Amino acid sequence: MSTKTARVLVLVCSSRPGALGPAVGTWLTDTLAPRAGELDAELVHLALGDLDLPFLDEEEHPSSGVYAHEHTRRWSALVDAADGFIVVTPEYNYGMPATLKNALDYLGREWAWKPIGFVSYGNTSAGTRSVQHAKQVVTTLRLVPLGRTVAIRISEAVEDGRIRPSATLASAAVGVLDELVRVAHALRPMREAELSGPLPGFYLRRLTPDDAPEVTVMQRCCWVDEALANDTLDIPALHESPEQTGEWLATWDAMGLWRDGRLLGMVRARRVGTDWHLGRLAVVPDLRGQGLGRWLLRTAEAAADPTCHRVVLHTGTHSRQNIALYQSEGYRPAPPTSDAETTRLTKEITQRNVA
Repeated sequence: MSTKTARVLVLVCSSRPGALGPAVGTWLTDTLAPRAGELDAELVHLALGDLDLPFLDEEEHPSSGVYAHEHTRRWSALVDAADGFIVVTPEYNYGMPATLKNALDYLGREWAWKPIGFVSYGNTSAGTRSVQHAKQVVTTLRLVPLGRTVAIRISEAVEDGRIRPSATLASAAVGVLDELVRVAHALRPMREAELSGPLPGFYLRRLTPDDAPEVTVMQRCCWVDEALANDTLDIPALHESPEQTGEWLATWDAMGLWRDGRLLGMVRARRVGTDWHLGRLAVVPDLRGQGLGRWLLRTAEAAADPTCHRVVLHTGTHSRQNIALYQSEGYRPAPPTSDAETTRLTKEITQRNVA
């Protein structure tokens, strides 16, 4: 199981005044909160009515990702940041409410390869026909509907406008969350494939503080050779805790190279004055010699801030392989730093390679 927190949007669909949906949504998030903590899942309660989405009013097709309106961009950001969804929906005339259909139709790629579970409520069918209707739509958007559901029959489960305490319903709700988190983690490699990588099956994704455990392990693996080459253990990457790694991940623009959910390479960058500083370029030992480090280097160079005039990086004075790589990419030694064990190299921005 992944170590990353799973962000789950709980979407309450009905916007009808006096609707039961808000009460069902509150019951659901309250019921799931303890289990969400155990699973390291973040529940985000959201009423579709609060989004103020008009009927789809974008000129461009949703698949283009070109959004003219601020309400669309806000909705896109919320869905893009989520790892999965639990929809709280009534049944209107054998189908899902228009609010849900409209919200789904607004977006395209943001939905892809994310699990979606359903909590329905109604009278005769407990809302299950709404779920069946919705599944036809969500699969077209490459959402993955869960097998587990919660179906609430209003006449049996509601008292004074609230969901009556029920061990059966609570167990069913927890089952939906358990399955959703498992599927969300299993699908993560597919939905993280935002950029193509240098080899089939590889993809590049921005690193965040949530990736600190994987980055910490990778650093300790990759910087052993640096320690041996330079005859020193005084290398920060070897000693950083996950907390310390998370701190710099929050301030650097770091990218990770992944395959099947495994972190295989990384590089970080940031602007310092008019310089574009690169660092922590690493590739796992079993995949070295395949051009991955060079590809990461060029990718980081290509992302340089337009205001920067040169690229700056540092490596160990005795790290001959690293220095040879950088020099082959046009880097030249710069005046030494105060640290005699570190070599600084620079390259003019106009001369950098483009990935």
